[in-house]
Amino acid sequence: MKKTLYIIAFSIVLFQLRPASGQVFSYHEGDTVLGAVRSYKVKPRESLIEIARKFDLGYNEIAEANPSLDPFVPGKGAKVKVPTSWILPDAEPGGIVINLAELRLYYFYSVGGRRFVRTYPIGIGSEGHDTPTGEFRVIEKIVHPAWHVPESIKKEKPYLPDVVPPGPDNPLGSHAMRLSDPTILIHGTDKPYAVGRMASHGCLRLYPEDIPKLFKTVPNDTRVSIVREAVKAGEKDGRVYLEVHRVDFAHDVDYLEEAVKLLTRKDLIGRVDTRKLHYAVEEKKGMPVDISE
Repeated sequence: MKKTLYIIAFSIVLFQLRPASGQVFSYHEGDTVLGAVRSYKVKPRESLIEIARKFDLGYNEIAEANPSLDPFVPGKGAKVKVPTSWILPDAEPGGIVINLAELRLYYFYSVGGRRFVRTYPIGIGSEGHDTPTGEFRVIEKIVHPAWHVPESIKKEKPYLPDVVPPGPDNPLGSHAMRLSDPTILIHGTDKPYAVGRMASHGCLRLYPEDIPKLFKTVPNDTRVSIVREAVKAGEKDGRVYLEVHRVDFAHDVDYLEEAVKLLTRKDLIGRVDTRKLHYAVEEKKGMPVDISE
């Protein structure tokens, strides 16, 4: 109950922040490790939830990277790891790629002959309402969408109206993109603290400041690949990196086996320090870890 009250209180503060919106990187074939991990000193009365949004991270990312800190009261002056570094999912780099295991979206696009990748944190389906994996396309884009409440949600919350009009209390936020599975939307949210959590009925939520930017740059018929990769591997500047994310019991994997298979397939296993590999798998910090010899 106490944590619920904390979340509600922090959600009010989060609406008042002016955080960064989206991380953008030049993309070249073979570049698989983006960004860099930063450090940050906690300010008075600041939570990890606020810090996550300030750096356009999801709750899951900041919590995994700082397991020893209380996410609600980390303490003034505490040093926080800010995991603004990612290994690209092992999927074809085109259109939108969503990795459910890390609760993050990647959008690959070109401008003036140059290729870029923009990435955002997301919220996904909760247990029993899993966001499906597979290949989809964007079939409709809606500004100020009305929310037609699904029957499954009406059964849980019969007090809801059939339709929630656009506005600050609309769970779809300011913009929505419908996929070729019409039950799946990529949209904003009126609950930004749910980004980086499994909290929806299957749709994909972005921060209110992120969804307008993604919406503007993504054309209709864009391909959307939804994958679930708890383990990712890549290289940068001659070094080998591994990124491991904790997943829920329903999607549990043998992390070490997955890591070895992936590193072998990418022809990286011969350059790996075994102790570092085991440590990265055990820690599951959700950010790239150097496992080179």
